[in-house]
Amino acid sequence: MSVWKHLALLGRANSKESIEYILEALWRTRKTGLDAADRQIFGEMLQLSNDSDLDPLLVCLRILIRKCVYENAKKDEMQKLFPAEVQPELQRLLTLLLQKFQKEWREDIAKEDTANDRVILPQLRAMMWTRGNERSEIGDPAAITNLKLQGDATSSCEEKDVQFQLTKGTLETMLKSMYCVRSHDDEFSKRIGF
Repeated sequence: MSVWKHLALLGRANSKESIEYILEALWRTRKTGLDAADRQIFGEMLQLSNDSDLDPLLVCLRILIRKCVYENAKKDEMQKLFPAEVQPELQRLLTLLLQKFQKEWREDIAKEDTANDRVILPQLRAMMWTRGNERSEIGDPAAITNLKLQGDATSSCEEKDVQFQLTKGTLETMLKSMYCVRSHDDEFSKRIGF
């Protein structure tokens, strides 16, 4: 069975304003995800007895929001976003609401892109580890890391020697932070947005 059948749950909403609230909240929380309070409000609006019914519905709505905003779908194109199994009345309502917010949401994305363009972080080009008889300031064995950072075309490449005490915790923290930076770069390049 298709995930799109879950859109029918919107038919339980008391009003068009409830569906509008859900769409606005999904947009507002696109980077952080819904908190428990939002989920509870959604559940009450849609008269859901089981919280697990909410997730497939939210997936469908987020897909529609992404297509509306990132693909800049026009009115006639929005109608094509829905599979045949979605009721025509629901298609019309969602199309109207998505159109209502599309300009505002696209402006939000443009502002975020502009803000991100101003912040140019240097990228890690290379990293070398050496372990020797070096001693840290507190006298314990230390690892020396040579980092080569590459900025944009206008900045020069910099090399830094970083000295720190090597412990299991230090190593785990460093690896986690490197993974987070890599994940962030991957996500940013895809421009998923949420």
